[in-house]
Amino acid sequence: MQVTNNAAKAATPKHHLNTADLNRQFHDGLTQASGWLQEHWLQILIAVVIAAIIVGILHAIRGWAIRLCRKSTDITGWSKILGKTVGKTGNFFIIMVAAKLVSGYADPPEVVAHTITFLFTIAAVFQAAMWAREVILGFVEYRTQVDDFHGETLTSAMGIIRLLVTLALFSIALIVVLDNLGVNVTGVVAGLGVGGIAIGLAAQGIFADLFAALSIIFDKPFRKGDSIAYDGTSGSIEQIGLKSTRVRSFDGDERIISNRNLLDKEISNNTLRNHRRGNFAIGVTYQTDPDMCERIPDMLKEIVEAHGAIFIRSGFTGFGDSSLDFEVIFDTDGPDYATFYAARTAIGIAILKKFNGDGIDIAYPTQTTFTAAPDGRMIYPYPKVQPVVGVDPDHLPEQGN
Repeated sequence: MQVTNNAAKAATPKHHLNTADLNRQFHDGLTQASGWLQEHWLQILIAVVIAAIIVGILHAIRGWAIRLCRKSTDITGWSKILGKTVGKTGNFFIIMVAAKLVSGYADPPEVVAHTITFLFTIAAVFQAAMWAREVILGFVEYRTQVDDFHGETLTSAMGIIRLLVTLALFSIALIVVLDNLGVNVTGVVAGLGVGGIAIGLAAQGIFADLFAALSIIFDKPFRKGDSIAYDGTSGSIEQIGLKSTRVRSFDGDERIISNRNLLDKEISNNTLRNHRRGNFAIGVTYQTDPDMCERIPDMLKEIVEAHGAIFIRSGFTGFGDSSLDFEVIFDTDGPDYATFYAARTAIGIAILKKFNGDGIDIAYPTQTTFTAAPDGRMIYPYPKVQPVVGVDPDHLPEQGN
C-alpha cells in the first residue's frame, strides 16, 4: 500500500556521514588527484604556466589602477571611482579566476573541478560585494567633494554610511554563498529582516536625520553659504551637519533646525535666482494736474534706468481712497541682497527728489468731514470770518509786538 510505504520511508532513519565515510571519501579524492597528476602532468604544467601569466596580467592591471589614482590629481568622477574599485581586487579572487580559466584544459577529476568551482564562487561573490561597496562609497565621496562638504560631520556620516553599506552588501554575499552550498536561507533572510526592522524602529529618528542629510548632499536643495527663506525665516547656511543644519539669520541669530524638519518645509533658495525684483507703490494727491500724472510713468522709468537697475514696467494702478496710485517695478542683476538694497534706496530717494522738484505732492491718508442740517443744508464746522471794522490792513501790528 502507498500509505504503508510512505510511513515506512518516514520511519526509516536518515543516513548521516560518519568519520569513516569522511575518511574514505577523502582517501578516494586523494587517490583520484594523485592519478590525475601522474597522467596529466604535462597539461597541468602548461595550465599552471598559463594561470601564472593570467595572475601576472591581472596584478599588473590592479597595480596600474592603484598608481594612477595615487599620482594623478586630474582624474575625477567615475574614472577615479573605477580606478579605486579595480585597486580593491583581492589576490584570492585573481588566483581563482586564473584557476577557473585553465581548469578545463587539464581535464581535472570531478572532486578537483567541484573544489575549484566552489572556491571561485565564494571569491567572485565576495569580490563583487567589495567592488559594489567601493563604487557606492566612491560616488558618495565624489558628490560631497564636488559640493564642498567637509569637516568632522562628514567624517562621521561617511563612517556610518560605510558601516551600513558594508553590512548590507556582505550580508547579501553571505546569503548567496550559502544558497549555492545548498543551505536553506529562508530562515536566515527572515531573521535578517526581523533584525533590520527592530534596529530601524529603535533608531528611526537617527536614520531619518541621516537620510535627510544624504538627501541634502545628493538632491542639493541648498549648499553652504546659500541664502534661503523657510517657514517665515530667512538666513544663510553656515553648516550642514549629520543631524541638523545651522542657519545664520539676517539679524545675526544662529538657528539650528533638524534636517528632517527643514526638508519638510517649503524652502526658497535666494542664491539660485539670477535677479532680485523690487517695486514701489506711489500715491499722489487728487489735486495733481492730469498732464503731470501722464508724465509720471516716464519719470519713474528714467529714474530706474539712471541708477543702473533693469526697468520692468510702470503705470497708473487705480484710484485710492485718498490718492492716485502709481507703481514702478524694477530688477537688479544677480542674487546679492546688498546690491538690491542699495539700488532700492537710491531709486526711492531719487523719486522723492524728482516729485518735490516738479511740485508733485505725495498723498497720505486724509479725511474730509461734511455736516448737514436736517433740511439738507450744509453746515460748516467752523465760524465764518468776520471783518474787523476800523482797522487798516496795511497798518496791522507786526506779529510778536
